[in-house]
Amino acid sequence: MAMSGGSEDGEPMMDMNMTPLIDVLLVLLIMFIITIPIQTHAVKVDLPQNDPNQQLVQVEPDKNKISIDPAGVVAWNGTPVDDITLRQYLDQTKQLDPEPELHFQPDANARYEVVDRVLAVIKRSGISKLGFIGNEQYRNDF
Repeated sequence: MAMSGGSEDGEPMMDMNMTPLIDVLLVLLIMFIITIPIQTHAVKVDLPQNDPNQQLVQVEPDKNKISIDPAGVVAWNGTPVDDITLRQYLDQTKQLDPEPELHFQPDANARYEVVDRVLAVIKRSGISKLGFIGNEQYRNDF
């Protein structure tokens, strides 16, 4: 194995050694990837948890349903409503004892921003009995 140090013996090699530079850059890249927080957007809804020690409460026959069609129209029990009216209905529902269940059923083709906005209204109202209806239709999609 012969190494060339230059054109003549004793002259310094003029090429830069790139290996340490590449190593340092790779380490910096890995550090940046690890330290950058993951950007997520989510509406956190506190769903009720099953408590095995708690006795099952009989389901109230009064159930309210919020649906969203593909055009983005929000309906309360089949009647189109806006966000303010929806919040008023949710506040009235919250005052009932026992609180009726709220079924949320967005259409598969509904825009995400409309669904997100309605979920934010539900969360701000403080509803505790919330169920997502219609998810079984997506069972074979994944």
